[in-house]
Amino acid sequence: MRGFSEAFAAHIAGEATTLATAWRVTRSDGVVLGFTDHDRDLSFDGTVFLAASGFSMSDGEAVADLSAAAAEVVGAFSNVAITEADLLAGRYDGAKVELFRVNWQEPEQYALLKVQLIGEVKRQAGQFSAELRSFTAVLERQQGRLYSRRCDARLGDERCGIDMGQAGRRATGTLLSMPAADRLLIGGVEGFADGAFRHGRLSVTSGAEKGLEVDVEDSNSTDDGLMLSLWLPLEVTLSPGDGLRLDIGCDKRFATCRDSFANAANFRGFPHMPGSDFAYSYVSGKTTHDGSVLFE
Repeated sequence: MRGFSEAFAAHIAGEATTLATAWRVTRSDGVVLGFTDHDRDLSFDGTVFLAASGFSMSDGEAVADLSAAAAEVVGAFSNVAITEADLLAGRYDGAKVELFRVNWQEPEQYALLKVQLIGEVKRQAGQFSAELRSFTAVLERQQGRLYSRRCDARLGDERCGIDMGQAGRRATGTLLSMPAADRLLIGGVEGFADGAFRHGRLSVTSGAEKGLEVDVEDSNSTDDGLMLSLWLPLEVTLSPGDGLRLDIGCDKRFATCRDSFANAANFRGFPHMPGSDFAYSYVSGKTTHDGSVLFE
């Protein structure tokens, strides 16, 4: 049951009401923002809800079962609130949205109506629209692991167990230039062979895009610095001088885990699993079927 105070319930039951809608967004990086459709800022529950943010909300639906109800919120980009750069960087992906109804004349009279998650976000002509999904949408996500010959852990995470702090596994540098959306020229990174950061990870440690992480396709040394190729082009522009951290990569093969990292005991794949070529093969005098292990 929603927590309506007696005073707020009495106000709603009255002949005239002064109600507004407010949204509190908690981003994936922990930043909390408040918005309201009222014409002035409101402050309650420890948050300032900004007015004139251009927020509006579509009709939603309520269901009694576990199906995922959805709605949509629409707004305009603002230098002090939601910026296009933050949306492009994915800082609102999966963010929590709390929907409040509040008496704008007495902001201490408010009620939390629902809590939702931000789903798909679209951008067009200086505006954005974000799909709001109920928490039951999490039940629709694929859970568990897939059987694969290759490892499904990220190099250096808890399941992998590799210490990325050891020498030769991580480097720091600064951005020199950005020749293309998927090309970065980095200075200050020395002592690494070509391809050392292939399948690795790039993290931005300073500058306007601090906290951004992207996957690396390949790396090559040039006379000017280290040229980095990214798997996907960046939708934001990094600035020269931005601090960067580079983690070496892993191709997820059992042989690499064993020979390059001596970490075969923590390999999170299934190297002995026959591939589709073996599954569709047939017995012949040219092959041996003696039960021996099969792996890359």
